[in-house]
Amino acid sequence: MKKARVAYLGAIHEAIEVENRLKLADGRIVDEHEVVWLPPVQPRTVFALGLNYADHAKELAFNAPTEPLVFLKGPNTFVGHRAQTYRPPDVTYMHYECELAVVIGRPARRVKREEAYHYVAGYTVANDYAIRDYLENYYRPNLKVKNRDTCTPIGPWLVDANDVGDPMNLTLRTYVNGKLTQKGTTKDMIFDIPDLIQYLSSFMTLNAGDIILTGTPEGLVDTAVGDEVVTEIDGIGRLVNTIVGDSY
Repeated sequence: MKKARVAYLGAIHEAIEVENRLKLADGRIVDEHEVVWLPPVQPRTVFALGLNYADHAKELAFNAPTEPLVFLKGPNTFVGHRAQTYRPPDVTYMHYECELAVVIGRPARRVKREEAYHYVAGYTVANDYAIRDYLENYYRPNLKVKNRDTCTPIGPWLVDANDVGDPMNLTLRTYVNGKLTQKGTTKDMIFDIPDLIQYLSSFMTLNAGDIILTGTPEGLVDTAVGDEVVTEIDGIGRLVNTIVGDSY
């Protein structure tokens, strides 16, 4: 099942996909352009992985990490499908990052690798923009790189974990103004989903609504004001976002 959160006629609604339309919890059927899309999950603690694809680490001339490189993101960063992301006027390089987002479904503490998937509620698509100008160190990305307002579109759907056959064999793609610029597969992660859940839960409790952004493959390019950026993952969804500047 694909679930969403949307705003419609002044209220926030839970919705599911029915024949390429949205069925609200009260039974009404609406088209996707009639609503404002919200993040499909209200984020709690959000973990983001750096350099979790070997090809991406090589692209940046870094050695692949031997331990998960994790940083935290605030809820202010998240916007929904078809939202706008602000690009500051003084930056020279702002790139997308198509990522599989793992949503935790119940409290998890000291989880064994072989049991990790039992704690996953579902999956969604995230586009975790980064501004290279602000980057001091890939091993310690500063707040301005990864915690800016509107910098992380997420959605459109939360897809139930049971409906995703093998989350470690999904193709990721990014299109900028219709041109394919990034393509990779989740099977190339350095630390896979069970690794990450085992690692994080070894020293802290994961809770329902926590999200793990699992990193991005190679193929990053600069984006400009006016660009439409589409990040998609097979079986999970197609997330549309537009870059805007000061005039908006």
